[in-house]
Amino acid sequence: MTYTIDRAFPGETLPDIESRTRKALADAGFGVLTEIDVRATMKKKLDRDMPGYLILGACNPTMAWQAIGLEPKVGAMLPCNVILRETANGIEVSAVDPQASMAGIPNQELLSVAAQVREMLTKVVAAI
Repeated sequence: MTYTIDRAFPGETLPDIESRTRKALADAGFGVLTEIDVRATMKKKLDRDMPGYLILGACNPTMAWQAIGLEPKVGAMLPCNVILRETANGIEVSAVDPQASMAGIPNQELLSVAAQVREMLTKVVAAI
């Protein structure tokens, strides 16, 4: 089992894919709670250059509510991170696979919710 849901966008730019990703997330009921510009952070903290790398912490409140109700400590694994990174060929988008990230939690109901979120994120990535 892989731990991300991936899609490549050859020849695309980070700002364009970021905009499309935010729209696809919003259309699926996800809000972006956190944003980390990893490239800017590494430059500021380490004076190191790297290609564009953005982490969006996405959350679907309905699904988060269900998950927390089933397993109160699952918040340590939320929100669902989606990364956008520059590669030599364009942009790659990778969303966390909630089934993989929650596989170590022995709660079948939670794993069912994770499967639903996986399906939602797969559709988001396809819609970008």
